[in-house]
Amino acid sequence: MAPHPVMQAIIDFSAGAAGGTACVLSGQPFDTIKVKMQTFPSMYRGFIHCFISSFKQVGLRGLYKGTTPALLANISENAVLFLSYGLCQDTVRLLLRMDKGAELSDVQKASAGSLASIFSSMAICPTELVKCRLQAMHEMEETGKVAKGQRSTVWSVVKTVLRTNGPLGFYQGLTSTIVREIPGYFCFFGAYEVCRTTFAHHMGTDKDSIGILPLMFSGGFGGACLWLVVYPIDCVKSRIQVYSLAGRQEGFMKTFMGIIRTEGFTALYSGLTPTMIRTFPANGALFLAYEFSRKFMMDTVGA
Repeated sequence: MAPHPVMQAIIDFSAGAAGGTACVLSGQPFDTIKVKMQTFPSMYRGFIHCFISSFKQVGLRGLYKGTTPALLANISENAVLFLSYGLCQDTVRLLLRMDKGAELSDVQKASAGSLASIFSSMAICPTELVKCRLQAMHEMEETGKVAKGQRSTVWSVVKTVLRTNGPLGFYQGLTSTIVREIPGYFCFFGAYEVCRTTFAHHMGTDKDSIGILPLMFSGGFGGACLWLVVYPIDCVKSRIQVYSLAGRQEGFMKTFMGIIRTEGFTALYSGLTPTMIRTFPANGALFLAYEFSRKFMMDTVGA
């Protein structure tokens, strides 16, 4: 028996929040390196150089810079994403005139995930702006884009945004975020579901019974497909959100063309290595926490 729609929404929201927490705690240092390399590619020769330099400059604690907004960003994004994902699956069924609760194909689930990402973009943009600025504050000071000695805390960044740009300042980079999320989450959910289907087929079981390691691999594979497709867009988003700290930053297309013109196309992929290293443990943990917490809550309410 399916739970009440309100209870189903609460379960999806809570499971998404659990997944977001697991994702951040397992991959934050690699995300910090990614943002540093995206916004200041000329300062570092590669992933190892950036990691060692950052560790020497700010220590292990510095690699977890931005963890609080990252937790807020991922919890809010994934809670809204998986809540919307469930609702968007119902929308897909409605548009295709399918019975309520009918099983969707992998492509149909990917489409529902892509649609759900529009709503999660609104949730993640403000917290991701704060996170990116905290992560790249050392480089902003070293390059003279902002004055040295500024306080670098979540609250100080929030106050700066409110003072200089008002509440709408938190949505700098929103266009880039939406442009990144729509195709990204089609690949994310599509690859995840296809991978689970493949495991289930070879193991002779259903997708919910493939076990922990195949489930985590499927989540990591989905994350890898997402980043390979949208990484250049994410690079532009990070530039807009970090550089806007030093003054008005150009929009998506002007920033995109400016990077290609002055630094070359490869600059758009700066920081891809730590991202790909991070994606398997982080997204594996995300889906593991999501699927198991959701199953636990569904069993608890007798669904």
